[in-house]
Amino acid sequence: MTYAKKGYTKEDIMRMAEEMNVRYIRLQFTDLLGTIKNVEIPLQQLEKALDNKMMFDGSSIEGYVRIEESDMYLYPDLDTWLIYPWDESAKVARLICDIYMPDGTPFAGDPRGILKRNLKIAEDMGFTAMNVGAEPEFFLFKTDEKGNPTMELNDQGGYFDFAPVDLGENCRREIVLTLEQMGFEIEASHHEVAPGQHEIDFKYANALEASDLIQTFKLVVKTIARKHNLHASFMPKPLFGMNGSGMHCHQSLFSDKTNTFYDEKDVNGLSETARYYMAGILKHARAVAAVTNPIVNSYKRLVPGFEAPCYVAWSASNRSPMIRIPASRGLSTRIEVRNPDPSANPYLALACMLRAGLDGIEQKLELPAPTDRNIYIMTDEELVEEGITSLPANLKESLIELQKDDVICETLGEHALAHFVELKEIEWDMYRTQVHQWERDQYLSLY
Repeated sequence: MTYAKKGYTKEDIMRMAEEMNVRYIRLQFTDLLGTIKNVEIPLQQLEKALDNKMMFDGSSIEGYVRIEESDMYLYPDLDTWLIYPWDESAKVARLICDIYMPDGTPFAGDPRGILKRNLKIAEDMGFTAMNVGAEPEFFLFKTDEKGNPTMELNDQGGYFDFAPVDLGENCRREIVLTLEQMGFEIEASHHEVAPGQHEIDFKYANALEASDLIQTFKLVVKTIARKHNLHASFMPKPLFGMNGSGMHCHQSLFSDKTNTFYDEKDVNGLSETARYYMAGILKHARAVAAVTNPIVNSYKRLVPGFEAPCYVAWSASNRSPMIRIPASRGLSTRIEVRNPDPSANPYLALACMLRAGLDGIEQKLELPAPTDRNIYIMTDEELVEEGITSLPANLKESLIELQKDDVICETLGEHALAHFVELKEIEWDMYRTQVHQWERDQYLSLY
């Protein structure tokens, strides 16, 4: 599913819709919190949509605009045309859209537009592509007789287990087959560490396409799981005492066909550009966490003991730091940023990681020494000696760090930043003031 090679025209899409018996088209976009939204239109309205004349009410979308400035336009990206494979009688297709204002200017709060704006900054610096390979993990829970999710897992499998222990295997296989029908190039599919936890890896793509793929992936996973009377959850830490779900992001910068992260003379195969980029990611990590780990629950995953990174460090030889260098070299040289989770808005998360890395390149930031020991067993004194800091402990702390970081604030832009922080502070306050079952269990009898 390489968008850049499709080159669909308006006429191509009109013809394909007719030939394939498409009856409805979803004009899809993503709100500030990463939730997929869409305006569904009948086939008769497709030409109007392809002429960028389809309007919607932006005031109804989280983090967009106020009621008095609500008219917005959907501009379909023609290369994202896709026909869903699960509706046989009256087929449904989708187009991913950019959001524009009535005066024809891009909407400043559109997450896809924010990523495109920051990719242009990279392009102006000589980088023609940010390649990204994402690994979103998810849990499969059983549903009740009404179709609502329960907390009952569908299996008791572990890492790389298979049927009959991994009872999610059939569901996972159908997800993979459906993704392949839709153009995904699947590289691996396996049970993850925790019971009921799964991972499906698909081929890397440029950052914009990778974000579109992540959103499409989530939709497919949830849709197919529902057919199997299961609920797929991308919640970072749904179960206490078990591993959480991450969305590790492998990334590299290319200049034409050259991987700028590779240097065969370096002991780790890393170029100066890669080192500067990593230094930038580490410098801005605590601020970027508000976007890569954007919900209260994200920080229940970022604790020692469950393979999730909670320390700002890097290594080429172990998985406890935030950044790992995979073994592949040459064109495949890349860094793996391990703290993002699948609750993140992929457009905003990649924009912020990119911009943090670019700042490292611009400033020629010095990369700290690698941490090749298991950080989880290091004492506080050893962490201080090594200059290793922690990621924020909670959402509130990450929001404070975000607002102090001028580079990441500029990455999001004034409109998105203000609305994002407002929504997240409301979320934190709702959580902070709630009385949780743990408190009742601990204190009700005692006091």
